[in-house]
Formats: sequence, C-alpha cells, structure tokens
Amino acid sequence: MDETRIQDRGPAGEPTIAELHEGAPGDKRPIRGGVRQRHAHDSGFKHVTGSARYTDDEPDLPGTLQVYLAPSERAHARIRAMDLSAVRAAPGVVLVLTAEDIPGQNDYSPVFGDDPIFAEGHVFFVGQPLFAVAAETIDAARRAARLAKIDYEDLPAAIGFDAALNFADEVGKDLLPPHTMRLGDVDAALETASRTVSGRIEVGGQDHFYLEGQIAVAHPLEDGDVFVRSSTQHPSEVQHNVAKMLGVPDHAVTVELRRMGGGFGGKESQPALFAAAAALVAVKTGRPAKCRLDRDDDMIMTGKRHEVRIDYRAGFDAAGRLQGVAFDQFVRCGYSSDLSAAIADRAMFHADNAYDLKAACIHSRRLQTHTVSNTAFRGFGGPQGMVGIERLMDRIAFETGLDPLDVRKANLYAGIGGEPGVTPYGMKVEDSVAGEIIEVLEVSSDYRARREAVKAFNVRSPILKKGLALTPVKFGISFTTSHLNQAGALVHVYKDGSVHLNHGGTEMGQGLFVKVAQVVAEEFQIDIDKVKITATTTAKVPNTSATAASSGSDLNGMAAQAAARTIKTRLIDYAAERYHVPKDQIVFEANRVRIGNEEKRFSDLVGEAYLARVSLSSTGFYATPDIHYDRESASGKPFYYFAYGAACSEVVIDTLTGEYKLTRVDILHDVGKSLNPAIDLGQIEGGFIQGFGWLTMEELWWDDKGRLKTHAPSTYKIPTANDRPDDMRIAIWDKGENRAETIYRSKAVGEPPFMLAISAFSALTDAVIAAGEGRAFPHLDAPATPERVLRAVEEVRARS
Repeated sequence: MDETRIQDRGPAGEPTIAELHEGAPGDKRPIRGGVRQRHAHDSGFKHVTGSARYTDDEPDLPGTLQVYLAPSERAHARIRAMDLSAVRAAPGVVLVLTAEDIPGQNDYSPVFGDDPIFAEGHVFFVGQPLFAVAAETIDAARRAARLAKIDYEDLPAAIGFDAALNFADEVGKDLLPPHTMRLGDVDAALETASRTVSGRIEVGGQDHFYLEGQIAVAHPLEDGDVFVRSSTQHPSEVQHNVAKMLGVPDHAVTVELRRMGGGFGGKESQPALFAAAAALVAVKTGRPAKCRLDRDDDMIMTGKRHEVRIDYRAGFDAAGRLQGVAFDQFVRCGYSSDLSAAIADRAMFHADNAYDLKAACIHSRRLQTHTVSNTAFRGFGGPQGMVGIERLMDRIAFETGLDPLDVRKANLYAGIGGEPGVTPYGMKVEDSVAGEIIEVLEVSSDYRARREAVKAFNVRSPILKKGLALTPVKFGISFTTSHLNQAGALVHVYKDGSVHLNHGGTEMGQGLFVKVAQVVAEEFQIDIDKVKITATTTAKVPNTSATAASSGSDLNGMAAQAAARTIKTRLIDYAAERYHVPKDQIVFEANRVRIGNEEKRFSDLVGEAYLARVSLSSTGFYATPDIHYDRESASGKPFYYFAYGAACSEVVIDTLTGEYKLTRVDILHDVGKSLNPAIDLGQIEGGFIQGFGWLTMEELWWDDKGRLKTHAPSTYKIPTANDRPDDMRIAIWDKGENRAETIYRSKAVGEPPFMLAISAFSALTDAVIAAGEGRAFPHLDAPATPERVLRAVEEVRARS
C-alpha cells in the first residue's frame, strides 16, 4: 500500500489500516506516521477527490435563511437618512437588521472596539456594511438590498499615502500612536560614515485570495444559545465577539470548524463580522442562517496586507558594512485599528532581517485611510520591514560596485559561537545560522559561476536582460503580544486503544492537524491511523489563540504532548503497580508496551487500565516561556527563537515590454528537526510562490472615490502554475536543530518562507540595472508589475 495515501478502510472484507498495523508482541516494526516522517496531509486525499467537507458543504437545515450585507457606496460620508421600508417589503425577505437591532455591542473588532458590525451615522470605506437582509434565497436578499434609499453627505476621503499624511495633519493625529526603536547613536554614525545614501520604496498590499471565501452558519439553540460554524483561524475570538454582540456570556456561543480552504491571516479577525450577522439573524428569527460572501464582495469588504512606504538613510564604508541606518515606516492601516498596532510593530522588529545594524533608528507611523481596514497576512508585517533593508543592501552594492551577496554577507549577524549581535529592540541574536545557510546555498546554487554567466548574457543580449540575487531570511517566532503564546489540547484514549485528539489550532491547509497527530502518535508509540483528528471547537478547548504567527505546531503540539504524557504516566503507574515492575522498565514501543520482560499490545494495556478505573482522558496546556516586550522602552525578547533560510532567484526581463520570467529558484530553509518534511517542503514552496505574487503581480488599485477596482480574478492576478519557475530546487537544511525547547526541536515553517521571495524582487532590480548598463539604480516599487519594470528600464536608460 502506498504509504502516503490515507484510507480508512479497504475494499469489503479487508481489514482497516489500524488493524493491519496493530502489531503483535515481538513485532519490531516502527510506528507509521510518527514525528520526522514524511506523511501525507490528513485531508490530502479528500482535497484532490473533492470529498473534504468545508463549511458550505454541510447541508443546509430546513428553513435556513440567506444573509446579505448591504455595502456602503461611499468611502467617507455622513448618513443623513436611510429608508429601508422597500427592502423589508420585498419578496422573500424575512428580516432586515441595522445597528439598532443589536442587543449587545455593535462591534466585531479584535482589540480596539472600532469595527462596527453595521455603520452608525458615518461610513468610512466603500463596502462597509450598512444593514443585513435575511431572505429565503441569496438572490432575493441582494435584490431587496438594492431598494434601499440612502442619503449620504460626502466627506473628504484619504486613499493613498500622501492623502493619508495630509488627513493626519488635518485631524492632528495618526490612527494609532507612532512607535520608535533605537540602537546606538544613529545620528553620529551617519555623520561619521565615509559614505551615505538615502531613498524610498513603497510596498503594495495583497489580497488573501483564499479558495474558500468568508462564510458562517448559525443554528439557534435553546435558552438563546447559538451554534456557529465559521471559516476562521480564531474560533475563540469569533465566540467572544458573537457573544458580545448578542449581550450574552461566552458560554452561550459555540464555534466549530473542521477545516478552511485557506486563510493566510485573512480569517483571523475578519470572520467575526459574518458570524455575528448570521448569529443575530438566527437568534432573532429562530431559524438557521448562513452568511456567505461571493468573491467580489469578499475582496471589497475584507482587509488586506498593509501597504508600507519606507524612507531610509544609511551610512556605510567601502566594504559595504553598515555603520548606521534610519528607517521611517509609514503604514496604511485602513479605516480602523484592527491588528495594525502589532503588524506595524512586527514590520519594525524585522527591519534588520538577518543583519547586525550596530546603530539604528526605526520610526513607524500608522496612518488612517478611508479604505477597508487592513489586517493580518502571512508574515504579519515582517515581510514589509524586510523589503526595506534588502532594498538598502542592493543600493549599497550598487554604490560600492560590490557583489550584492558580498554586501549581505559582510553585514550578517555572527553565527552560533560568535559574539551575539543585538537587534534594534535589544534582543540578543544567539542562534543565527544565516551565514552557514548562505555558504551552503552559494555553492549548491553555483552562484558565483552563474553571476558571471548572467553578466556575459547581458553583454551580448540587447533586449533581454537577466538578474540574479541571493537573499537571507531571519524571522522571529512567537506572537509579539505575549499573552497569545498559549494553547490547550484535549486527548481521549478509548478502551480499544484508539485516540481522540482535539486542540485549539485550526486547519487551513497548512498541515497543522497531521503534525499534531504525529506528535500524539509518537508519544504513545502507535500508528497515526489510531489517532482521530477532530474539528476545532470552543466547546472542548476554551480561550484559544489564533492559528497565526507560525505558532500552530509549536503551541498546539506542546499542549497535545502534555495531555498525552499525562495519560501515559497514568498507564505507567498502573502497569508498575499491577505487574510489580519498576517504572523505568515500562517502555512504549511500536503499538505495544514492554513491561519488564513481558510485552502487551497498547490496546490491551489500555483495556486493562479502563477496567482498573484509570482515567484515560486529559487536557494539556502550554505557554511559551521567556518572552516579553516593554513598549515604553521598546526593548525585550519578543521571540522565542528565529527561523532562517535563503533563496537564490534568477529572472529574465524583456526591456521592450517590461515582461519577465522567473527562470530558476534555489531555496535552502531551516525548519529545525522537521516534524514532517513532506508538509514542510510544501509550505516552503507555497510560501515562496505567494511572496513572489505579492512582490511582482498582485496589485490592489483604488480609484479616487475609494472604490477597489481589482476585486475579482479578472482584474487581480495571483501566481499560477505557469508563474512557478520550471527549475525550482528546494531543500531543508539538514543541520537544522532548534536550540530552543520546542516540540521535538522543530521550527515553525508557515511564515518564514514567504520572505524568501524578496530574492526575486532583488533579481528584478539587478536585471533593470543591467538594462541601464549599470549606470543608474532604479526606482522600482512593489509589486514590480511589467508596467513598473518597463518604467524603471526607461528611467535608468534615460539617466544613463
């Protein structure tokens, strides 16, 4: 049987996999699906066959109402009047709800209380929900909503960076207070530096473009309680916000989901809006309710990656070593706070990337715009911060005439055993392996020879120009909001030896569930087929954190391990007493337990323990140790450890059209001791491709009235299979091992690979420089669309 295929039962008459792998005493076969094994995603077979059940695949209960959220048509306006009488009278309409109908708080925000479910008095972006229509069909709800008569008084709207800065001057403040991190005396370093440079880069936003859009289904229960199925990365937050909206305790709301069709951060804070609307309809009518967005509405109504403008000033020497750098980061937050404070902080935390800055000042302003509130996205601000320093590295290389890789290597934090560097927020970097990874990748990618080949190609090719770049990644792992670094799990062992696993993490395709199941299988030394993965629900594990910040396996894996070890200890205690054997002579092996000189099947020992009234169920809990951050002093240790990697990208551009092709990528990434190399390799590849899309083709564009014009696949381009390079070489660093005490010494892999794609952006810069015969450094913002690449080519040629 193919070891990568997951199958519950063979043809009629054949035993189950669990039965085949139960094992017999004396059988020394290792367990199937323990940690560090390549094991298929638990839903992989279901994904490709279409049998995986998502929220919208669950059959609607009889009488289910369809909910439509009517959007604002103005970016910034006062609502003078809103006549909904015709909406209420429309065919098929059962209920129309506004802010006045909310029994609790009209808010679904994650932190600051500034995200109304329905607009009250003012609207602040095109697409902001005004009211909800619940009807027998979604078509009836949409038709009815168009009958509303809204009287707006338009107000000035700030859309882009310059308008946002002007708006901040007019109102006398930014959306959120600014923040500054300092290391050393930057002014002195810049003044004494032998060479200085300054510049600016703007980095665009990005739509999450998950395959499954936002959706929530609510079922009314007795006593005013409600059950919600929500496609969310943060069930506990949805639970809390729905309860807050209804004016009931959290225990009156249960939120559940089995899987999402993608999340990437877009289902962290955003789903609470749609769950709240569905729950309100369900409670008001006593009927089930579904709120499901189509693609256009989803893109218009939900937050994006934050756009960032970065101004830099840097001093360096002839060898390209930085002596001091100042970054001014301007972050477009949208109309409300959402998670922008932590996201903007993370952009600051990663402004150094893998480089020892010596003297640095990083200043961040968080600007309000009259656009949808930007939110979490893979990397959580870190990618934007890294683009700034990598742009600076390319600029320094251009100014000194050095190879960009040599400039990068000259500025890296010292490796393990060297003198630790200190980040701009005062954390020592003691685990850096960036230098080692770069050295290995430099050889394996044949960087030096290819650099010479690229130069030779560019000399003889007047139209097509190639570029090559190798860039590192250092990414901090932990929620920078310290209290979020906790997780719970629930493990049941049934009397037949099968195991039920539940934890607070959510599965969005990244393979978290199978990794945690592997941890439990490893602890009990049983085949993974004996571990049942169950839906995430607030009814089993309470007060969970979002599955975000690359922490899913770290947190939930440790919590599940703790629960399994509690049960395992009880089994050992029972066996020691029952068989009069010292505890250290009781060893769990493949699907069996050795008790002194005797062996038993795992299931047999469990059955005995049940008859002896031993508890076979346990919760587990984990809190990340030794992390803290003091905002007043802008210092601390916000990360438990760093993940590292490097990528080498080669591109070719057409200087007549600006079109380009990513032709080859070499990646070497550190995942510590991988829990599942197959899953990790998939995350590395997917992260790179998504990052490549962000930096090169995924362009968000609003018109001057604040209307998002790129709101569908016809106008918003994401990477396809054709954009993946034909030559893509990905490897996990075989020397990787986490020095921090994480689950089996693994490292997070969800977000760090995303930033490997900065190498492709730097390679495009390199190719544009070649188009100008090396005489000018280009102005090239992200996304580097063909139009922007063409403008950059024309500019460097004009300046040459």
